[in-house]
Amino acid sequence: MTMTTTRTVEYLADGLTMTGHLAVPAGVGRRPGVLLGPEGMGLSDVERGRADALAELGYVALAFDLHGGRYLGDPEEMLARCLPLLAAPDRMRDIGHAALAVLRAEPRTDPDRIAAVGYGTGGAVALELGRDGVDLRAIGTVNALTTGRPGEAARIGCPVWAGVGSEDPIMPPAQREAFTAEMQAAGVDWRLVVYGGALHAFHHPPVDHPTVPGVGHHPRHAQRAWRDVVDLLAECLPLTQ
Repeated sequence: MTMTTTRTVEYLADGLTMTGHLAVPAGVGRRPGVLLGPEGMGLSDVERGRADALAELGYVALAFDLHGGRYLGDPEEMLARCLPLLAAPDRMRDIGHAALAVLRAEPRTDPDRIAAVGYGTGGAVALELGRDGVDLRAIGTVNALTTGRPGEAARIGCPVWAGVGSEDPIMPPAQREAFTAEMQAAGVDWRLVVYGGALHAFHHPPVDHPTVPGVGHHPRHAQRAWRDVVDLLAECLPLTQ
């Protein structure tokens, strides 16, 4: 039985040497590609495992880096890096475009059939790629209902799926409403799933370091959100065509 292959890839973005995780499915021929963005803490084995799972399904997946190969387990350090980043759409786009170039350069990737899926800060990066007019087949985000600069959401040319916990204090109802209003005004094909009782980063297994308030794992909804992401990809990036 042939297995998926994985490798570490280094590339430059945001003035840093990024270290991504590329997972390639077994077999030959070009496959759809998926960019996978991590929570604000940065790339971890959680996202690497999700990239591997996508490769098992048949996608070329790149779990991209946010912090130059570092995982920011200290909440203060994470916020000190992520809050300015989230306020700088062009920096987020730089991070996204650099990762996209790596994914497209992989010979097994079909460069015309790529989706971007992200969690938290990584989801904000995925949305900014859409607002920048990148040709994506789908955008999926969890915990990332970030709004963009006025009018730029009209450049999003693919379906957008977003998931959020009903009790997420970082993405509260007012933020949900602002995000969906932006998507609706732009004519985007959008969906929002609110997972009842879930906090911020509900999809992420518990971590052994401090987190910001309002974060908590919800095992059942974590599984549902993953299934929803896989369904989005099956709809917009079918593996047979």
